[in-house]
Amino acid sequence: MGQLVETVVEDERWAGLGLDALAEAAARAALSGLGLAADGFRIALLACDDARIAGLNADFRGKPAPTNVLSWPSEERAAEFVGEEPERPEAGTEDNPEDLGDIAISWETCAREAAEQGKPMEAHVAHLVVHAVLHLLGYDHVEDEDAALMEGHEVRILASMGLPDPY
Repeated sequence: MGQLVETVVEDERWAGLGLDALAEAAARAALSGLGLAADGFRIALLACDDARIAGLNADFRGKPAPTNVLSWPSEERAAEFVGEEPERPEAGTEDNPEDLGDIAISWETCAREAAEQGKPMEAHVAHLVVHAVLHLLGYDHVEDEDAALMEGHEVRILASMGLPDPY
């Protein structure tokens, strides 16, 4: 079994959370929950702080403020019509996995949100990784029908991990 998530830790607070294993488990659960074999894919994850993610958010979305998680799919995978499932990407091989894209996650925003929601940081981060992986696979939550589809997958995937409904 190859590594699915390659994590780059810029903020050392993430090391104490066991982010490598947590992100790997959440990303594998997301792919498995959609019927995809994780060994044929690769995802890059940047574990950073609010200052770094605010810069990324400004550069890529024109929003100069911190956010919890960002994702950059390696290619456009959105469904053709609102409310439809995106087409599933084809897996590569373990030696030559298909790149799904990149994710960045911020410590301060995640910690604050977890505290405000009264949930363990690990559960919140697992949810955000699942959420970001779904974005890499073409899901979004702009339109109500798409949001319902994406959130339904998130709830089901998190339940498979023993985590409660985040909504």
